[in-house]
Amino acid sequence: MTTHTETQTTVPSTLTPHHQSPKHYPSPEPKIPRGPVTATLNFYNPPADASKPFNYVESPPPGQPQRNYSDIAQSVTINDIRSHEKDFHLNTHAFAAVQDVGSKADRGTFEDDEAIKRIYYPEVEELLLKETGAEKVLLFDHTIRLAKPGANRAPVNRVHIDQTAASAAQRVRFHLPEAEAEEALKERYRIINVWRPLNPPIVAHPLAVADSTSVVDEAMVGIEHRYPDRTGETAAVRYGEGQRWWYWSGMEEGERLLLQCFDTEGGARVPHSAFVDPRSEEGVGRESIEVRALVFG
Repeated sequence: MTTHTETQTTVPSTLTPHHQSPKHYPSPEPKIPRGPVTATLNFYNPPADASKPFNYVESPPPGQPQRNYSDIAQSVTINDIRSHEKDFHLNTHAFAAVQDVGSKADRGTFEDDEAIKRIYYPEVEELLLKETGAEKVLLFDHTIRLAKPGANRAPVNRVHIDQTAASAAQRVRFHLPEAEAEEALKERYRIINVWRPLNPPIVAHPLAVADSTSVVDEAMVGIEHRYPDRTGETAAVRYGEGQRWWYWSGMEEGERLLLQCFDTEGGARVPHSAFVDPRSEEGVGRESIEVRALVFG
């Protein structure tokens, strides 16, 4: 059985006009950086006053900062998933690299929220059912990110996980009727993001993901994620020796990264962050969409 829902929150897209070439690059296209790279990731630095960390999703109330914690920049080695796609699994590493994914969504689809829901959502649902073997998928929101000035949402250059155990259960209760939610909470459920480029290939601001087995639970810090009407929770991440980081060089249109943020069975979860690849050419902004899903069974 499958379930398909509209988004709870959506972000208007201000993409490069779709009448232009799909890749939007001047000729010749920029060189795609490949292989391992040493780059900077931003990790959690606690509030100076030892208070509970928080972040406002939208504009904060007068007198409040956007967030009350800061970052520690750390240089790390980030290896390339390219040619190793089959080595990674959601149940173990908390991410998966899926290739040769067909789509009927064109450039114009991603300029309209209703078109995204009507055309792209069913494709995401079908992909998740196939890749996870789940019984039911509920898509609950999406975000378009643009690496350019004035964008509504830019790539997040800070290591984080979108959900915690508390916020995942909250999501189930928020999006399902009460009786159905209580039954769903007794079985396996996950939250998985499906991430894809909109102006492939990805050259600048690629996404780094950490092998879940290399990140200890003690590195996770719950962050109050304050919406105007409710408070959720995300996780910030402390740097630790032995963390293993990966990115997928030059992601193409038919490629999808599956990012597992929470799982009641096994607990694999993926810290992730955009990063600046020092080898990238200037002037090539990344455009991407991530769709978030509750996955049951």
